[in-house]
Amino acid sequence: MPLYELPKFEVPKLKAPRFRIPKFWKNQFFWIIILVIFISSISGFISGVISSNYFSDKISNYLSKLNIKNSENKQISQGQSAYVPQTSQEETVMNVVKVASPSVVSIIITKNLSTVEQYPDWFEEFFGSLSPNSQSSQNQQGETQKVEVGGGTGFIISQDGLILTNKHVVSDKDADYTVLTNDGQKIPAKVLALDPVQDLALIKIEGTNLPILKLGDSSSLQIGQSVITIGNALGEFRNTVSVGVISGLKRSITAGSGSFSETLEDIIQTDAAVNAGNSGGPLLNLRGEVIGINTATVTTAQDIGFAIPINYAKKDIEQVKSSGKIVYPFLGVRYVLITEEIKKDDNLSVDYGALIQKGDNGEAAITSGSPAEKAGLRNGDIILEFNGEKINKENTLAKVILKYKPGDKVNLKILRGDQEKNIEVILGERDE
Repeated sequence: MPLYELPKFEVPKLKAPRFRIPKFWKNQFFWIIILVIFISSISGFISGVISSNYFSDKISNYLSKLNIKNSENKQISQGQSAYVPQTSQEETVMNVVKVASPSVVSIIITKNLSTVEQYPDWFEEFFGSLSPNSQSSQNQQGETQKVEVGGGTGFIISQDGLILTNKHVVSDKDADYTVLTNDGQKIPAKVLALDPVQDLALIKIEGTNLPILKLGDSSSLQIGQSVITIGNALGEFRNTVSVGVISGLKRSITAGSGSFSETLEDIIQTDAAVNAGNSGGPLLNLRGEVIGINTATVTTAQDIGFAIPINYAKKDIEQVKSSGKIVYPFLGVRYVLITEEIKKDDNLSVDYGALIQKGDNGEAAITSGSPAEKAGLRNGDIILEFNGEKINKENTLAKVILKYKPGDKVNLKILRGDQEKNIEVILGERDE
């Protein structure tokens, strides 16, 4: 049986592939373009290397001028060099504190007290009967000893030792005052003058070429403006620094302790910490200028302190330098500023002005012998204008009168009943 015959399979002839040069490669213009691209690439690479080195040097030099250090700097990481401020504001604050601190002083208050007065009532109650020397203590009841009873802050404003502080710091006429300077000197101080209206006072120490603080301008302060305080915190930690901002302007507060209190107007509010003992210390701007005098804090709140604008103190300083005392123009009326509520409650015809009236405890509406009495002002009169200036909550009578001097003649527009009258008054003198 014949075997199956397979059909013949012819292997096709394969041709090896051959590389053919494209026609455009033979074009001379093509090679010119390639050459230009190559030269441009080489030039760009070289330029990049050169410019990178150049700008790297420039940036390094610039950063070195700003005192900005690389986080990998071995000296800083190992603590081998001085601390470098990390922000421009931090550096500014540090510079202000460094320059201002030598001019800020602590004021130490001392009094002669009997040995019994030096201890609180509860001391004898708990320990008196247990003391083996109780009999000798009774024999010494008549003896006195000088005791430190308080402290505050002040700052030097003249090279011969004139110091500005708060009135409530140095108002005790029976006390002695000692200034403790930043370099540790203890110098007796004399009280020169107390401001009869503002919580301000000027004291004097003996000295020459003392470091002073520059007084700024408080008329153009802004909320949010950065401020620095320096003071004798708690009467113990001298030249304590705190930083914050102006958190309010033109505040009116009633400040004081015990039986003494006074109303202060046009006050600066700040969130920089103002502690007991900071009283009389400077409130500084970032140029190192005094813009306020720290005067009060709210004990029931946090981050609320108050300072008297420095412009109020400038007049006091000039008066003390020229006459040795501080005087204010004096009218001699007791009044309340009229508001919508007072207008409604008292059935008044106006919603502005200063209503002259007696106090709740019978205090006289018109001071006896005062310019107001001499001019014929009466209880119930409403002062509408003071020399042409309208009296209201923003422009109070107390604020307006400070623009004048004792002896000035002013015109008051008043409302008496339903009739307006103009009255001339010659302002008197109010001192401490």
